[in-house]
Amino acid sequence: MTKKHKKLSYDQPSLFDAIKELTNTNPANGSLSIEKEFKSALSDDLSHACDELGREISRAQVAARMTDYLGEEISLSTINNWTALSHPHSMPADHLPAFVRATGGQRRAVEVLSKHSGLFMLPGPDALRAEIQHFDEMMREAKAEIQVRRFHLKEIERRQK
Repeated sequence: MTKKHKKLSYDQPSLFDAIKELTNTNPANGSLSIEKEFKSALSDDLSHACDELGREISRAQVAARMTDYLGEEISLSTINNWTALSHPHSMPADHLPAFVRATGGQRRAVEVLSKHSGLFMLPGPDALRAEIQHFDEMMREAKAEIQVRRFHLKEIERRQK
């Protein structure tokens, strides 16, 4: 008994096609005013902050870690001001890498910035997996194209006989 081959559907866009589509749109007026979303993401990152062993850490501990990473004083009050919607100041962009590391790799805030910039960030291993997946998709498409051409070649050769 022969195996039934699963018919490949090329109608569904790949992950990379979907990303391309998202990045090709022009933002509407005011849609890049992301202060509330960014502050909310910072707050979420702080509430999920953990140490290297996965144990929860406090906002004060995040502030202390940031102080160590940046070599400048980051107080608990500063952290609280960065996340308060009522406070006019936001975290400086150059502090974000220290914040991500201090929270144990939380990246909701980074994702808000990247999403609204039309960029997509992945941690190292995930980025490599995404690239591998992209190459796998390209290879499958190329193999399907080769199959179509072989079929056409056989048909042409058969007609010439």
